[in-house]
Amino acid sequence: MKKQLLTLGLLLLSSVLFAQVSAKEKQALIDFYLATNGENWVNTWDLNTPVDQWHGITVKENKVTAISMLFNNVEGSLPNSIGSLENLKILELPFNKLSGEIPNSIGNLKNLEILVFNGNSLTGSIPSTIGNMESLKKIHLSSNNLSGEVPVEISNLTELELLNVFDNNLTGTLPMGLAQSKNLKKLVVAENELITTQAFSSLLLFLDDANLEFSNSLTPSAKTVIAIETSEDEN
Repeated sequence: MKKQLLTLGLLLLSSVLFAQVSAKEKQALIDFYLATNGENWVNTWDLNTPVDQWHGITVKENKVTAISMLFNNVEGSLPNSIGSLENLKILELPFNKLSGEIPNSIGNLKNLEILVFNGNSLTGSIPSTIGNMESLKKIHLSSNNLSGEVPVEISNLTELELLNVFDNNLTGTLPMGLAQSKNLKKLVVAENELITTQAFSSLLLFLDDANLEFSNSLTPSAKTVIAIETSEDEN
């Protein structure tokens, strides 16, 4: 009996020691590393070590659940394979040097709750596939070079609490569905060419940069910050 328990214990210990993410998820991370000049990041990765030891990566139950890199000199375009990280709940890459377009494959991240790309150089439009990310609660896309309209599909995000597209080149009319969202607490759209319809007029407020939680370096002092939000502000 003792021998059986010892064997079982060794097996369990081995499974913990040698646990690793799937080959698909690891390859997606390697693609991201190669596409964004990983060797020159401030905190780079040793690809020969376990994934859970890589800077900014959170692994739970052998699944990659978060990528969080702030001011890490991440430079380049997001690869399409970023959409293979289907267990991600957090994708935070603010204040880096991301360029190019947000890939349509990002819509595959249906478990993602927080998306943060502010303070980069992203171009192109916000992909309509973002409407497939049914768990999204917070979207930060401020201070990029995004253009086109806010996709109407974004109204499909019933869990969305915050949408921040401040300081881009967006045009057109805000999707009407956002005005009817039950969970939306803050909508930040200043420094674009967006049209606010009558449905949003009663929600128009003027807030200072502290209330919008921007750093001083991102909020132009000579411009009025305009935000649209519901009755409950978010601290």
